[in-house]
Amino acid sequence: MNIPQGVVVTGGSKGIGRAVAQALVQAGSGVVITARNEAEVTKAALDLTAAGPGRAVGVVADVRVYDQLEGAVGTAVKEFGRLDLVVANAGVGVFAPVDELSLDDWHDVLDTNLTGAFYTTKASAEALVSAGGLLVFIASLAGRNAFAGGSAYNASKFGLVGFAEAVMLDLRAKGVRVSCIMPGTVATHFNNHEPNAADAWKIQPEDIARIVMDLTQMPARTLPSRIEVRPSQPKAG
Repeated sequence: MNIPQGVVVTGGSKGIGRAVAQALVQAGSGVVITARNEAEVTKAALDLTAAGPGRAVGVVADVRVYDQLEGAVGTAVKEFGRLDLVVANAGVGVFAPVDELSLDDWHDVLDTNLTGAFYTTKASAEALVSAGGLLVFIASLAGRNAFAGGSAYNASKFGLVGFAEAVMLDLRAKGVRVSCIMPGTVATHFNNHEPNAADAWKIQPEDIARIVMDLTQMPARTLPSRIEVRPSQPKAG
């Protein structure tokens, strides 16, 4: 694949999604970024476009609402002519012992991280098939390693890893390549964290963006379908 012409990145106003969108815009792509917060997604798109040479368009979309994802995909096709790449990145985390986890928190995590990935796939599949595109899921090492307090998050990410593999098997015969990136600890705003100097040991969002860019440049005959990423020197203790 050459530089993608039209792209959708969900959860693209900050963190990994923002870094991926930035790398793509810097390469010359047209990118639709989505987020639930209108002010944040609008500002992010303006800032990305100002840095160029590509262009970003901000779309308010909640991945839990299928019609809004259809709208984001439609915007990408309308603005950029085609859909070469979708990065299903939007995610949330709520962490508590299972007996203390609320019903609302369970549904929010599963609906965002897993159903949201399905909605993203369903909304974009036809356009990706038409373009012979690439679909990248941002999962987590929590999709194979459970931890106390992570019942909802683990369930969503274990499910996402399995979902991504099944989607890969469904769509590769139609010319769509599907990859699942599974990062460990990343220095992002996830779970209300504010990145700071103490996060230097962690994977940085731009590191994941580089992996996405590398995937766009892989020979069409080759598919890295699952990529695990860890800090090379994890913090002790």
